[in-house]
Amino acid sequence: MTQTLLSLGHGYTARALARRLVPQGWTVIGTLRDDTQFDAARADGVTPLLWPIDFEEALDGVSHVLSSIRPGDNGDPVLRAGRTALANAKGLKWVGYLSTTGVYGDMDGGWVDEDTPLDPGGIRGQMRVKAEAEWQAVEGLPLHIFRLAGIYGPGRGPFAKLRRGTARRIIKKNQVFSRAHVDDIAKVLEASMMQPNSGRIYNVCDDSPAPPQDILTYAAELLGMEPPPEVAFEDAEMSPMARSFYSDSKRVRNDRIKQELGVVLKYPNYRNALQAMLVDETT
Repeated sequence: MTQTLLSLGHGYTARALARRLVPQGWTVIGTLRDDTQFDAARADGVTPLLWPIDFEEALDGVSHVLSSIRPGDNGDPVLRAGRTALANAKGLKWVGYLSTTGVYGDMDGGWVDEDTPLDPGGIRGQMRVKAEAEWQAVEGLPLHIFRLAGIYGPGRGPFAKLRRGTARRIIKKNQVFSRAHVDDIAKVLEASMMQPNSGRIYNVCDDSPAPPQDILTYAAELLGMEPPPEVAFEDAEMSPMARSFYSDSKRVRNDRIKQELGVVLKYPNYRNALQAMLVDETT
């Protein structure tokens, strides 16, 4: 039986998932805001659809739905436009919502798992908590929530900034981040799609939380460069968005994706991920 994924907000992570599914014979439909992106989508074997969409029409024959669209001031834009159609859709086996580990808030470097109470300090984290609740309130939806750590991978690594000389090692005491390579996120999503467990929540990250300056230092080492100078967080010139990423410090546990979904991470730490990314850049 043909499996069809409707990818709402077909961006960086969803494209990685499509690269796993299309070769297996899946039909993948991806919504995009700009029709200039259509050719690239088609090259990946994805059928592009211009957002906004007619949900009833778009959901016809769809077995799986993934939403990567972030919430706005008025809540989740997908549910605002398509809640009724999603609730009434026949034949949905799996619905995935990409959230963020930002919902846990600041833990001063402590550990969190999926049962940790949600306590975001920033507005973006608060909006995500609200959006998760909105999705969970859609009755009968086979919903799975994925709380993603900081996403990196091909085209989203430190090498370009180091080569340009724009990278900075910003130092903030006790600052620790968890990360997730995009290929491992796609692997987790596929594993969940193969064994749905409606209502489940999964943290998605690697095994090695680390201070952000450690990643830049190692990347510079791989390039044979001196690491950029250290800059104290208090003295760093940063956009409000960039500064907000430093407001939370925590280590994220990923036991559930391993124990329940059987996922073996391709990139369990930033070191082997950066090594592979550099090899990809030079081949």
